[in-house]
Amino acid sequence: MTATPEKPMSQPPKVGFVSLGCPKALTDSELILTRLSAEGYQTSKTFQDADLVIVNTCGFIDSAVQESLDTIAEALDQNGKVIVTGCLGARRSESGQGLVNELHPKVLAVTGPHATDEVMQAVHTHLPKPHEPFVDLIPATVGVKLTPRHYAYLKVSEGCNHRCTFCIIPSLRGDLVSRPVGDVLSEAQALMEQGVKEVLVVSQDTSAYGVDAQYRMGFWDGRPVKTQALALMESLAQLADRYRAWVRLHYVYPYPSVDHWMPLMASGRILPYLDVPFQHSHPDVLKRMKRPASGEKNLERIQRWREACPDLVIRSTFIAGFPGETEAEFQHLLDFLEEAQIDRVGCFAYSPVQGATANELPGALPDAEREARRSAVMAVAERVSMNKLKQRVGDTIQVLVDQAQAGGRQGGVGRSYAEAPEIDGVVHLLPPERVSVRIQTGAFCQARVVGTQGHDLVAVPV
Repeated sequence: MTATPEKPMSQPPKVGFVSLGCPKALTDSELILTRLSAEGYQTSKTFQDADLVIVNTCGFIDSAVQESLDTIAEALDQNGKVIVTGCLGARRSESGQGLVNELHPKVLAVTGPHATDEVMQAVHTHLPKPHEPFVDLIPATVGVKLTPRHYAYLKVSEGCNHRCTFCIIPSLRGDLVSRPVGDVLSEAQALMEQGVKEVLVVSQDTSAYGVDAQYRMGFWDGRPVKTQALALMESLAQLADRYRAWVRLHYVYPYPSVDHWMPLMASGRILPYLDVPFQHSHPDVLKRMKRPASGEKNLERIQRWREACPDLVIRSTFIAGFPGETEAEFQHLLDFLEEAQIDRVGCFAYSPVQGATANELPGALPDAEREARRSAVMAVAERVSMNKLKQRVGDTIQVLVDQAQAGGRQGGVGRSYAEAPEIDGVVHLLPPERVSVRIQTGAFCQARVVGTQGHDLVAVPV
């Protein structure tokens, strides 16, 4: 067999890349792209111009699976050389075969999630890297980011120890594995040193960070730091103080230990924002879901958090129409939303996921009923959210500017501590009233809230 000749260094090999799914998958994509860049590969903006395409897939819900399969098909059609990685790569079909291989047998290789080494091996096999001694010796620092320059996701752990009946993530990503605390903090510091103003902490279960490591002692910045969620938050708060940056927490389970984070949030050293996937409120539904907390304790915990940190903003997701959900259980959820005053809510009509044990539960509801209940949840949630937004009119807030128009003279778009990127609303910034005031993309500004617009705020830079 004749070896494929290497391209001259003037034309380095190009890799097309598509990243689908959640922020945790995005951090996997950033790591792969960093390795590719360090080895001399370039990225292509189109499938046609690439020598090879990598698709990082999502395999959780049916719509995400279909989007991933459609993207793989498109890449095969337009390029022909495709490597598949991510959660869908770990899924099996009903016959027990790999789902991707069964539906798209022409793909070059398939790996599961967080499999950077396996992806790189596949790339080396099908698109050998050029040898450039100078490039090969350059160490990677933060690496390639797929977010704007001023914010970045920081993954602190992989996998999950829970076995929720509606979820297949543990079968795709495995049990909880916490990153060494020194590695996490070094990455956070490197991000802030390079100008990142908002670090968004992500994982499958941020509250459980360090459980698998039995909270062993690590080291960072010349001092011991416990591999434990509170110790990590305290160290991240120190970095945020030093670099005048934000730290935002996502995927927080409502364990009692989260109570101890409230002083950091009340002081503003960690943003007073929690992304907590409650999923439901009724104890019996939570039991069928195999969730780790009961509805009564969740309501009490929210009240305790808000007593300790009055500015706390809570975002959550819920499932309506879970198998066996009675009218009384559903009404309990609606009442919970009213009483808990959740600031930001997303709701899904229950959808069976292949491989999830909830599929075997009795009492499946008709599709139309599930959707009707989802709509009812969102009607209550939106009313609560709108009322809370109106209460912010007149406040002066700190805004991280995501986009400035005409050099900041014509206003722009940003977010306060209460809005996470991509999933919450935004702050529409009007043109500054004073000529001396300018706003800049990636920088903070002070703004006075003058109104609301749907799920968004309207403010004037001051």
